[in-house]
Amino acid sequence: MQESIDQRRRAMIGGAAKGIALGGITAVAGHSLISRAATTTSRAGLRADLGRARTVRAGQLDVAYFESGPQDGIPVLLLHGFPYDVHSYQEVAPILATRGCRVVVPYLRGHGPTRFVDPNEPRAGQQGAIGADVNDLMDALGIPSAILAGYDWGGRAACVAAALRPQRCRGRVSVNSYLIQDIAHAERPAPARIEWGLWYQHYFQSERGRAGLTANRRDVARILWENNSPTWAFDDTTFERSAEAFDNPDFVDVVIHSYRHRMGLADGFSRYRDIERRLASLPPITVPAITLDGDMDGVVPATDGRSSAALFSARRTHRIIQGVGHNLPQEAPRAFADAVLDLLVPTRSP
Repeated sequence: MQESIDQRRRAMIGGAAKGIALGGITAVAGHSLISRAATTTSRAGLRADLGRARTVRAGQLDVAYFESGPQDGIPVLLLHGFPYDVHSYQEVAPILATRGCRVVVPYLRGHGPTRFVDPNEPRAGQQGAIGADVNDLMDALGIPSAILAGYDWGGRAACVAAALRPQRCRGRVSVNSYLIQDIAHAERPAPARIEWGLWYQHYFQSERGRAGLTANRRDVARILWENNSPTWAFDDTTFERSAEAFDNPDFVDVVIHSYRHRMGLADGFSRYRDIERRLASLPPITVPAITLDGDMDGVVPATDGRSSAALFSARRTHRIIQGVGHNLPQEAPRAFADAVLDLLVPTRSP
């Protein structure tokens, strides 16, 4: 029975993916498009080796994070998405640490043991908030600059931080290219195939959706894992380990605000007004970047990178990772780690 369900799900998502023409290896605005197969398959149920668990006061949050590698290594922040957690980097972090990086993997606001300092602080989930969190964490850890790497919410946080304070970003790795949201034009519909994959974002606009996420957060997350990554054979242990992060008391409020704000149906909070004003111009990424797409991503279909090329003014390489879905660092850890390490090459040059 389960096998039949899995086959139907994969066929459904695969049908959407077939509509995207990937072509061969081409040049994109002076940068190379590299099609590369994932070199490591994530092992279901693998025990995480993320380093030492710590907590630090950073801006509005007490941030829970893992750290590994030498203190004097080049800092790398690995930022997870929704509905996932730090275990997306359970294999990426050790690879980078053994190569001499100082690796920091935080729980984002509303996830895991990360908590708001002030019980009266609005539980903002808007892009300006998660971007500000990155800089606040770097301040708290005494990190002047770092490579910022992420996907989904984490990729957006990295994009915001890199665009607004490029002097603090040595380079950026992210899934799905440029992720700053164009809130002013949020009412413009995406192609129907993409809107179908965003069902949860529409669901969360209603109070029924808030109640559904509150009551069924694990069920909602599991459906998203399956649809977002139809070829990823994760097991119950892998899912439940990450699902514990959704028990955070602020999870629902942060998530709901995030998805309502991005669709223009919830106001941003005053603390982030200036950040959001700057983001409204869709500022370019001016630091070296490597962007990745999984060719089986059930949320954002893979592209050749051309549509976002103008938003990268420095060296940018776009790669398509074959057989991989939305949670790219956990599904293809070697490919994600390689992207970070490739950005280190010019950093280490004399």
